[in-house]
Amino acid sequence: MAELVKNYIGGEWVAARSGETFDTFNPATEELIASVAKSGAADVDAAVKAAQAAYKKWRLTPAPRRGEILFRVAQALQDRKEELARLMTQEMGKVITEARGDVQEAIDMAFYMGGEGRRLLGYTAPVEMPNKFGMALRDSVGIVGLVTPWNFPVAVPSWKILPALICGNAIVWKPGEDTPAVSAMFAQAFADAGLPEGVLNLVVGAGETGAALVEHPAVRIISFTGSTNTGLNVYTKAAALGKKVTLEMGGKNAIIVLDDANLELAAEAILWSAFGTTGQRCTATSRLIVQRGIKPKLVEALVERTRKLTVGYGLDESVQVGPLVNRKALDKVQSYMDVAKGEGVNILIGGSRPKDLDRGHFFLPTLFGDVTPDMRVAREEIFGPVLSIIEVETMEEAVEVNNDVAYGLSSSIFTENVNTAFRAIRDLTTGIVYINHGTTGAEIQFPFGGTRGTGNGMREAGQSALDSFTEWKSVYVDYSGRLQRAQIDTDAILGEN
Repeated sequence: MAELVKNYIGGEWVAARSGETFDTFNPATEELIASVAKSGAADVDAAVKAAQAAYKKWRLTPAPRRGEILFRVAQALQDRKEELARLMTQEMGKVITEARGDVQEAIDMAFYMGGEGRRLLGYTAPVEMPNKFGMALRDSVGIVGLVTPWNFPVAVPSWKILPALICGNAIVWKPGEDTPAVSAMFAQAFADAGLPEGVLNLVVGAGETGAALVEHPAVRIISFTGSTNTGLNVYTKAAALGKKVTLEMGGKNAIIVLDDANLELAAEAILWSAFGTTGQRCTATSRLIVQRGIKPKLVEALVERTRKLTVGYGLDESVQVGPLVNRKALDKVQSYMDVAKGEGVNILIGGSRPKDLDRGHFFLPTLFGDVTPDMRVAREEIFGPVLSIIEVETMEEAVEVNNDVAYGLSSSIFTENVNTAFRAIRDLTTGIVYINHGTTGAEIQFPFGGTRGTGNGMREAGQSALDSFTEWKSVYVDYSGRLQRAQIDTDAILGEN
């Protein structure tokens, strides 16, 4: 029997109070990965109490000292990067090169947010009265609840945990139920780096665990990444309790390819944006909006490249596309093949499970042709290795099609015309825009997030992440030695001077 993945509460690894467990399996081999504590409201409450106790000292720890701990976290992650990456591939399926990149994002974020310990910049501004000083400071909020997904089990939590810590908050983290083992290994890196006990608490479990965290009265902030339906439910419940909420949800991202594009560059970028992480990225390209002139050659190139992709177990360095995360995800992708056929879509390649892999949740990279913007396959998030190809006449039509979906995370355009590129930057209504690059590959020093059904206006990463985990405190210092009137008498002030 696999070792039990436990909760990390108050600096100790503990089983769920109910004693219940559930199992997780390798999506490529269907072998048992771990037995996992099935946590409930009592476990969440214990974690919140541990966080409350630790917060009292952590918030008073000077920010530069907090930053030094995050630098040590970065080093701890560097030391165990390969171990984390291999466990990630075994637990959720992404190929090993992508898993290494996932861990590297957390390393980068730890160094970046560690540096914020010597910034956390506020500002000063002139005030109305003489002999008076004003400034605005960032202040910690308290207990932060984090709910994160399985598809980036180290990178996405790092975007939340590290800024929350540098701002002086304490954390209760509920990771995706498909990736508890790698989450526990990630949490251990913080403990080994010297983070005080109780500042970061891990509670593993399923949906009821997350619900208990969202509804706990002592949790001041909820930061959620996951599906749009679940995210909006979280938003509704948390907002009704007066909590601050940050959401990063779904995407239906598109690459636009115009007639003047570099075809080879576009084809390669589309391939990896659509089929990297088996299409299980919120930034994955699921729509190709292509101008009529270049379409035949581009489609031909994509079919040829897609046919050559190697599907299999991601620990094999030669494999390019791994499995879907679980049977439910596989069934969802399979169901869209029937939707596509019912809508008159031409399945150019793929559309089924590979015949040479009798175990695991594999699905062949798939290209849909003859798609129109109103079809379900062009509007709904499939979250798998499926790309819908939509033909347009003009750049203006391409932008309109791009923007006319419920989501607004990432978009891309391939063109050799700088004027067209800048018009696209202006007119594409997504949180991320790429020029001559795929829709994936965000960097930690820039804001990450989207518009419409993708989020609620908050952003992760970069300086914007600090806004999610701080409150502004305005401070006024009167050094006149006397009570001053609230209203300004300009003439009197000038006369005094």
